[in-house]
Amino acid sequence: MSKNSRLVYSTDTGRIKPAETAPTAPAGDGTVRIRRETKGRKGKGVTTVSGIELPAAELKTLAKQLKQLCGTGGSVKDGVIEIQGDHRQTLKAALEQRGMSVKLAGG
Repeated sequence: MSKNSRLVYSTDTGRIKPAETAPTAPAGDGTVRIRRETKGRKGKGVTTVSGIELPAAELKTLAKQLKQLCGTGGSVKDGVIEIQGDHRQTLKAALEQRGMSVKLAGG
């Protein structure tokens, strides 16, 4: 191709994929917030723990330890740990033992 060519379409380069970036931990203010939520769960209450600034793998292992402590199930969604049932006081004590600044949020 010459420099004066007005290229309209070419298959030389193939598909261009965007560069993949590693997911980062959500930025917070350093305070872990624990709240009880029922919205969108058909009335079933869950305790959510947000604001923990850890990589995804470490967050998942922390969630596993907290679930075992409470003796219940749960999951990690979008950087927020969800524990089934109302375990706010238990989780607050456990996270404060780990040296985290914890607040009970919501009602």
